[in-house]
Amino acid sequence: MKKLKIVLLAIVLLPLLSNAQEESVELFSVPLSNPGNSGKLIVQQLSGSIDVIAYEGNEVIVKASFGNKKEHYKDKSEKPGLKKIENSSLKISAEEKNNVVQIINEQWNKATNLEIKVPGNFSLKLGTVNKGNITVKGVKGELEISNVNGEITLTDVSGSASADTVNGDIKVNFLSVTDGASMAFSSMNGDLEVTFPKSVKGNLKLKSEQGDIFTDFEMAVDKQKPVVDKNSSGGSYKVKIEQWVNGKINGGGPEMLFKTFNGDIIIRSK
Repeated sequence: MKKLKIVLLAIVLLPLLSNAQEESVELFSVPLSNPGNSGKLIVQQLSGSIDVIAYEGNEVIVKASFGNKKEHYKDKSEKPGLKKIENSSLKISAEEKNNVVQIINEQWNKATNLEIKVPGNFSLKLGTVNKGNITVKGVKGELEISNVNGEITLTDVSGSASADTVNGDIKVNFLSVTDGASMAFSSMNGDLEVTFPKSVKGNLKLKSEQGDIFTDFEMAVDKQKPVVDKNSSGGSYKVKIEQWVNGKINGGGPEMLFKTFNGDIIIRSK
């Protein structure tokens, strides 16, 4: 019944969207099965930004604004004798079960910029591909964040994080981290800048092909040895050599991987 209520609210708002292409419109609120307990938000979309912020409440509140259509969907040619009517169609819904909320965005031809409020104790699984950045603020939980053509910014978060993008910077500021949690941060074209509490423990594995590595931690760097991967299958013999920087902070702990091709790695303490 909750799912039906959410879909109907989205449909009622359709007339507003054609006049508010750049303004945020509240689509719906999702009540939780177990208010006050931890939860999880899942959002995977094709185009547009995702902004998530923690607040003192027991529902997930979803707003949206809409950018330009994706370029390869545009038909720039004129249609003689016809006039264009703006298409304000909308197909966004949500499902909730046992405090797991999934936002289902079936907008394939428009960039949908989602603004979502969640209770503070919420894990996240967020992903977008084109025309958008992902930002998260004030959330405590397991964060799994993926982008392709955009940046990832996690501010004042607690818990653990795995963040990857292809074209964009990754910037993370932790208030606290989960003991024993492994983490990974990677970008093809972008800087990785992560700030940890001074007391964090970790075994760091770092690699930048075209950039530098900086830190203000007292890091015990292992003697560098190239990793040799030998493979002799299918009648052929292959050898692959990779050079990583390995080091420990505060005596070592769970693995923390940092990898970028064209960018710097910056690890700060606070």
